Amino acid sequence: MKKTLPMESASAFIASASIDEKIKELSRRGDWRGKTLAKVREIIHEADPEIVEEWKWVKPTSPGTPVFSHGGIVCTGETYKNVVKMTFPKGAALKDPSGLFNSSLFKSSLGGNVRRAIDIHEGDKVDEAALKDLIRAAVALNHPTKPTPGFVGAPVNLKGKPKQKPKPKPKPKPRRASSKRAN
Repeated sequence: MKKTLPMESASAFIASASIDEKIKELSRRGDWRGKTLAKVREIIHEADPEIVEEWKWVKPTSPGTPVFSHGGIVCTGETYKNVVKMTFPKGAALKDPSGLFNSSLFKSSLGGNVRRAIDIHEGDKVDEAALKDLIRAAVALNHPTKPTPGFVGAPVNLKGKPKQKPKPKPKPKPRRASSKRAN
């Protein structure tokens, strides 16, 4: 009897196989980006073993993008001609005490209001501890009520202040009866 996988498991299996193939393809050619993407993937899974791998945004002009999710997208792992780019779609809301998003080693995308990206160039050494903290913070941002083991810092709003619960709206005052009478 043939077993079938649930749709989520099947798509995760296909995504993992696609990422494996991307790494193998780059490594076969002796390309440093394959080794770097494999290392980044390893760090992501060490930071959060519950990360789910996805393969998204397949188009005729693009084979697709590796995506790492846990309760929402945590980051992507893209490869370009001269860089392996990790894009955090909610990066602007994350504390980055180690400065991965804006250090000289990791030249990154800081211009946007929401996303932040870390560009890893050939020969760059990845600060694994700082990257793990950033990944855990991104997971915590996707799960604001669930504490994440090993998480350092708190999600922040775009102005860099800790997020606070919204204040409850004041109850409306009771309406008084009108003193005017209808004639």
